[in-house]
Amino acid sequence: MKYRRSGRLVDMTEYFLAHPHQSIPLTYFSEKYGAAKSSISEDIGIMKEVFEEKQLGIVETSAGATGGVMFIPMINEAYAADLINELCTKLEDPARILPGGYLYMMDVIGDPMLMQKLGRVFASHYRGAKVDAVMTMATKGIPLAYAVAAQLHVPVSIVRHEQRITEGSIVSINYVSGSTKRIQTMSLARRSLKPNSNVLIIDDFMKAGGTIRGMMDLVMEFQSTVAGVGVLTEAIHEDEKLVDDYLSLTKLSKVDAKTRTIQVEKGNFFQQS
Repeated sequence: MKYRRSGRLVDMTEYFLAHPHQSIPLTYFSEKYGAAKSSISEDIGIMKEVFEEKQLGIVETSAGATGGVMFIPMINEAYAADLINELCTKLEDPARILPGGYLYMMDVIGDPMLMQKLGRVFASHYRGAKVDAVMTMATKGIPLAYAVAAQLHVPVSIVRHEQRITEGSIVSINYVSGSTKRIQTMSLARRSLKPNSNVLIIDDFMKAGGTIRGMMDLVMEFQSTVAGVGVLTEAIHEDEKLVDDYLSLTKLSKVDAKTRTIQVEKGNFFQQS
């Protein structure tokens, strides 16, 4: 279909946003729009200028006969700060307090639009880490993990406590829960993660970090490396954390069931950026 430049720019922008971290040959757009490569290059130059000025992402081009273009998502730091502050306020709602001092977070985790935004925050931070896969623990970490993986254009490896017949052979390890000090088992299907992968671990909540420490050990069982660790919320814990290097968006400082008060502050995201 023939497009005017304005139409091409709209259609190409939509395509880039839907296909991050993918190298796309210029010939793809040239053939799609029936336009010369020189015209496509000019269009990409316009998009590159606007994306980078608005801090929405980076548009990288490679020269040569097989030259292509790639969109790498980014976030504006001010936008990230507003988003995280909004999340802190949302988590401080006293109605979230559950019996035993637990915090209800399923509405946050179950909000697709919010997960997409937070996924973009993590993906922006780890955009240069050459991530091959995102790993998370079933079940509450799954929505955020998929949001991050979509922005990085990588698959998701889901670690479980129980074995599923439909996943084939598995690799299992024992780990010590950081909060309960109990020995538990986690498993990952052998086909879920390729050896020598660079793995980004994503989780919704971290207390002492026992589960994340277990996932880090599981990554090693696949002869792979940990590219980073990202958590939606970390909790202040009396015990020393089992994970030293991690990125958190929010920090749960206090939950007082008696006074019905919750204190949430920004995590270490801006110290790590």
